[in-house]
Amino acid sequence: MKQAVVKKGKVIPQNVPTPNVSKGSVLIKVHYSCISAGTEMTSVNTTKKSLIKRAIDSPDEVKEVLDFIKVNGIQKTIQKVRGVIDGGKQTGYSVAGEVLAVGEGVINLQIGDRVAAAGAGIANHAEYVDVPINLVMKMPNALDYKYASTVTMGGISMQGVRRADLRFGESCVVVGAGILGLLALQMLKLSGVRVIVTDLDEHRLALAKELGADLCINPTKEDAVTVANSFSGGYGVDCVLFTAATSSSKPLSDSFKMCRKKGKVVLVGVVGMEINRGDMYAKELDFQISTSYGPGRYDSNYEEKGLDYPLAYVRWTENRNMTEYLQLLNEGKINIEPLIDAVYGIEKVDEAFASLDVEGQKPIIVLLDYKHSEDNQKVEVNSKAVNKDVINVGIVGAGNFVTGMHLPNMKKLSNKFSLRAVMNRTGFSADAVAKQFGAAYSTTDFDEIINDKDIDLVMITTRHDSHADYVLRSLKAGKHTFVEKPLAINQEELDQIKAFYNSDVANKPVLMTGFNRRFSQFTTEIKKHTDKRINPLFIHYRMNAGFIPLDTWVHEHGGRIIGEGCHLIDLMSSLTNSKISTISYEKLSPNNEKFSQQDNVAMILKYEDGSVCTIHYFASGSKQVSKEYMEIHYDEKTIIMDDYKTLKGYDVSLKEISLSRSSKGQKEELEALYETLKGNKKEWPIALEDMIQTTEATFLINEN
Repeated sequence: MKQAVVKKGKVIPQNVPTPNVSKGSVLIKVHYSCISAGTEMTSVNTTKKSLIKRAIDSPDEVKEVLDFIKVNGIQKTIQKVRGVIDGGKQTGYSVAGEVLAVGEGVINLQIGDRVAAAGAGIANHAEYVDVPINLVMKMPNALDYKYASTVTMGGISMQGVRRADLRFGESCVVVGAGILGLLALQMLKLSGVRVIVTDLDEHRLALAKELGADLCINPTKEDAVTVANSFSGGYGVDCVLFTAATSSSKPLSDSFKMCRKKGKVVLVGVVGMEINRGDMYAKELDFQISTSYGPGRYDSNYEEKGLDYPLAYVRWTENRNMTEYLQLLNEGKINIEPLIDAVYGIEKVDEAFASLDVEGQKPIIVLLDYKHSEDNQKVEVNSKAVNKDVINVGIVGAGNFVTGMHLPNMKKLSNKFSLRAVMNRTGFSADAVAKQFGAAYSTTDFDEIINDKDIDLVMITTRHDSHADYVLRSLKAGKHTFVEKPLAINQEELDQIKAFYNSDVANKPVLMTGFNRRFSQFTTEIKKHTDKRINPLFIHYRMNAGFIPLDTWVHEHGGRIIGEGCHLIDLMSSLTNSKISTISYEKLSPNNEKFSQQDNVAMILKYEDGSVCTIHYFASGSKQVSKEYMEIHYDEKTIIMDDYKTLKGYDVSLKEISLSRSSKGQKEELEALYETLKGNKKEWPIALEDMIQTTEATFLINEN
């Protein structure tokens, strides 16, 4: 694996062995790590110094070397020191990624969990890190790895704010508008505190103002003590939170002078420690140190052995601080995006660190991106909106489903969709459907559909084996495309569609697969409640698909799991709002040739948010039992949906639904597609990565 290593004033990407998971720890595949500009650059710059200069600056290390000489002699000592210098040192202490392996004794974390992690010498800038459990925090499901990788800086800022212990309406000066100061500013404002920010950099002060600072001061342009005292009505502020890094003692003296009587100064950063007793004595000020991320820091029993402090006695440990920070990020209460100045790949770590060592305006946050796989990256699609009220549709495939479902729904939505053309393999069927539903023309030539400039949306409803080819040709022609499930019947076909969206083609068209269940009124009502859940979902879904003779076409070209079971996998992903972490399944072993194991399958989907979804898809059940049935359990609540006809909640106040006929969301999916095509919604009805995930899951389940 690649890891950032500091050698003689430079940081290089070095290939080192991947760590194994330890007892009481988890092995994390890192997606992003955050460079701490202050702490890490100090470490890098130290390695530039001569041995004599380093000895002068670090007398404790000199004593350690002298003690080693007494025991081992000069020659071995020289070899040891030279080995340390030549070998370099690891760096980094704030990462986010996914759990790859779980060590002995770990019970609250599982493979596939999305996590952030902290710890100097532990959560390094590396592709894989082995981290003890008390330094690992589960991420909220919707939070981006990029933002979560700042977790350590968030914990440091939060502990400083907790040490300040300010109340609603009190005042604070934050000295330093770096990452710690700007995070602390936002936390203080969330607490109802009035905040002044001081810094020498006008750009950072402007950013502090944007993030909510009541007043910003540049000490080179105005006297910070005078302004702070004026701001506080002449009394002085309640607290100064010192987050800057300087060797001068003057800023500390000014901090004392800005405080009211019996106020306090909390040191989070680094400052010269020549203290003038007179600055503190008359006011009886408190001077406090904030120790890194919070209680547990530097306690080996807590950090290394995983012995937690009881919440009733230590409310905010370092792990709880950082977990809360992740939650605030997820809720949008802390804005980290404007602080991120650059993202570099791990292979360019030298450039990343060099950017922090330039003269003038320096970046606030620089991240390292580990890009393990293209599958981890969302595809950015810039689709051009349809600039007219009614969208013209070209139908490809005039079978029973499109004539019985989509075309009648389009008639109901005539203010949104208009049937322009019908294409079918047989001209007679194409002509009959075109006349029945009022199309302008019919054809047997697919090229005529995709070359028609008046057609805005191509709707593909042919047999499954033709879907991917038609989709790709339609997309390459620049047509927005709706395809009935499945999107593709094998990985090669799907890879071609993925390649199209990873290409440099501008204004790529919208693609939608007809996974309608997520759009039904039942799902919409369910999600109003499950989206507010505290804990993951436990879902059981039954599809009594019914027996179909094995010589029927539905068993060809991928079969029924790829062709119909995909609906259910997509629905589970929609309900959990999460990504699949693991898939397991078992298939029936029939005693004769009437039933096929391929359409009698029990599946278990485990999601990154911790949800567990079981799907029983079978053809061996009674027709007297409803076709589709779902139970959802969470937070001591239960929701039951039966065949898209009835919806009932237990210990949850949902809108109960009772219909005479199933309503599975086919009309609603067209309405959602219209909103995207018109540009009223930026997001696709179903994200491309969700369609890919569902399709690839069916390939996996169907492979044996």
